[in-house]
Amino acid sequence: MQPVLSALPPSLAVVIPIYRNEDSLDDLLLALEHIRQSVEGAFEAIFVVDGSPDRSHVLLREKLPNCAFPAQLVALTRNFGAFPAIRTGLEMSRSDITAVMAADLQEPPELVIGFYERFIAMHYDVAFGLREARKDPMSSKLASTAFWAIYRRMVIKDIPKGGVDIFAVSKEFRERLMLLNEAHSSLLAQLFWLGGKREFVSYQRRERPHGKSAWTLSKKLRYLSDSVFAFTDLPVRMLTALGLVSLAFTVLLGFLVLAAKLSGLVHVPGYAGTILTILFFGAFNSLGLGIVGTYAWHAFENTKARPLSIKQSVEFFEKEIK
Repeated sequence: MQPVLSALPPSLAVVIPIYRNEDSLDDLLLALEHIRQSVEGAFEAIFVVDGSPDRSHVLLREKLPNCAFPAQLVALTRNFGAFPAIRTGLEMSRSDITAVMAADLQEPPELVIGFYERFIAMHYDVAFGLREARKDPMSSKLASTAFWAIYRRMVIKDIPKGGVDIFAVSKEFRERLMLLNEAHSSLLAQLFWLGGKREFVSYQRRERPHGKSAWTLSKKLRYLSDSVFAFTDLPVRMLTALGLVSLAFTVLLGFLVLAAKLSGLVHVPGYAGTILTILFFGAFNSLGLGIVGTYAWHAFENTKARPLSIKQSVEFFEKEIK
């Protein structure tokens, strides 16, 4: 059933997770003002301070009353991670379209404007930023390419080769997304799992103007692990395949040893062969227990039904400067 479209231009909310971004706040607010002036409908910005140890929250409280657009300022009790922070911002949205924007401004503000214009033309459920090029160090490019290649291979085959950092969702799609309250999951994988009408908006990623990324290698590996164990049974299938191969190897080795014994070639059991066999199957059992235990831990975490993030405070800055 198609939603009834309003005669008014759609409203837009922009969610910005904040972590160690105090140096880029002035440029960020200018970029948001540029977006506000470029869209026809109502606009609001939603800042989610994800336990940032710098002065980001204090500075935003000082600057937002002087901004020419409505804003919400949410402070979380601690650092829960970028994706729980984004989800918190999505929950706070009241708009027809909700876009996510990085506070470091590596993704151009024009991308959010592109999301808005594409929604007016296509009325999508979810739109993704399709990164065509990036001005990052070579080491960062190689690490990102490897990460998203593994992600496409093991988690979501439909995800673009360069990955996805920025997206926008319709109000109806956002409400469906909020029903998925899984711990240790993947927000991006959830967006693709929900299906719906998708659009892709191309852009070129800019050079980072301030500071360095908090998206470290350890966080990427943790996110990849959560995505794999939340959205695919590939590790279990790999474990089953290895078990079958090991079983075949064991049966073959058993026949060889029995044949050698009956033919008189073996007089004393070999110490080295025995130790190697024990080590091999001991390591294999440990691997299997680790994989199965990880799935059990994820299931246990979801039974707790803990919130993915906890708000310390929520402030509204509704007054607009004319």
